This record gives sequence, structure tokens and C-alpha cells, in this order.
Amino acid sequence: MTKGKIVYWVSTVLLCLAYAMGAFIYLTQRPMVEEGFGFLGYPTYLITVLIVAKIAAPIVILTRFSVRLSDLAYAGILYHLLLAFSAHLNVGDGGFVPVLVALALLAASFLSQNTARKIPSPNVPSVFGLTA
Repeated sequence: MTKGKIVYWVSTVLLCLAYAMGAFIYLTQRPMVEEGFGFLGYPTYLITVLIVAKIAAPIVILTRFSVRLSDLAYAGILYHLLLAFSAHLNVGDGGFVPVLVALALLAASFLSQNTARKIPSPNVPSVFGLTA
């Protein structure tokens, strides 16, 4: 297994586990999550939307039945993490640190996906010498 494949699978699995854990927490600890959303200034109806997104995006990325849909899932995760980073930074609660870790995992997964997948994404630049 090449370095690129290892980078891809480790970062992708960790990112997907983080999102699965987030969905689990949102489902099982709803009152706590609602309180947190209020503290961050977000409406609580977004919790249901995020539960669906936190389940669907990792499934789409891991199964990759459509390259376009997989790239869209990566984009959705990026926007979610950027908004989460901004919200945590604005309230100054330190919650932005795990978001930075997730952003690093997202970047590693997205940029190395063409080394591990049969059908390459046309949206991934060739960087860091990662090859199949």
C-alpha cells in the first residue's frame, strides 16, 4: 500500500468516525446539543438537518458510488466545518480546536483520494507527490 493510500484511508476513516460520533451525540443528547446551538447563536432546527448530513456525507464518501456526489459531500463538510470554526471562534469557547483537526483530516482525505480510488476525481489537484 502506498503512502497516498494510507493517508487517504486513515484520514477518511477518522473523519467519517468523527461525523458518525457527532450524529450519535446529536441523536442521544438532544437537550445538550440544543443548549450548545443556542450558545453559538444557531437555530435548533438545524440539528435535524445536521444529523442527516452527518450520516449521509460519510456514507457517500466511503461508498463513492458517484464521484460527483462524493465531491459534493466533501464540499458540504468543508462548509459545515468552516461555519463551526467561525461560531466557536466568535464565542471564544475553544471548540474550534477539534474543528481544525477535522479540517486537516478533510484536506488530507480530499487531496489523497485519487491515490486510493479507481475513478479519480477531476477536482483534486496533484499535490505532495501523491500518486497511485
